[in-house]
Amino acid sequence: MARALVLNATFEPLSVVPTRRAIVLVLSEKAEVVETNGALWRSERLSVPSPSVIRLRHYVRVPFGRRVPLNRRAVFLRDDFTCQYCGGRAENVDHVVPKSQGGLHRWDNVVAACRRCNTKKGGRTPEQAGLRLRRLPREPARHAWVAVALGDPPEAEWVPYLAS
Repeated sequence: MARALVLNATFEPLSVVPTRRAIVLVLSEKAEVVETNGALWRSERLSVPSPSVIRLRHYVRVPFGRRVPLNRRAVFLRDDFTCQYCGGRAENVDHVVPKSQGGLHRWDNVVAACRRCNTKKGGRTPEQAGLRLRRLPREPARHAWVAVALGDPPEAEWVPYLAS
């Protein structure tokens, strides 16, 4: 299904909507097209370029900041589906400092791991298990919620608007 990124008047990402909804916003003059994907939507009397990124004409105040939820899909996306111990294909989520040793379920303590490394590490810290992290865990970029919400990488036209 085609979709469009909706930006606030200040070019801040707000949401992702179906292309049909984006066209309605543009035709009702509530938004303007910033980027198109090259396709055309046609009616009997009108031909409209299919929007990929639209910007609202008036600023919309958002009462809260979006945050990326800490879940399996988000951790795998952040770590690029790669084991943070050996570089292989990740299958599990691992707590760097195990919960049994007081580790918390937070972004800076959770990494993607392959089954072999996760089993080898067990309920120990990486140092105790003789493993080394390839990259320290961190909270994802500010606008990573888009990729997590979609489940797949964002459209190429969206990348400049999602950079933090």
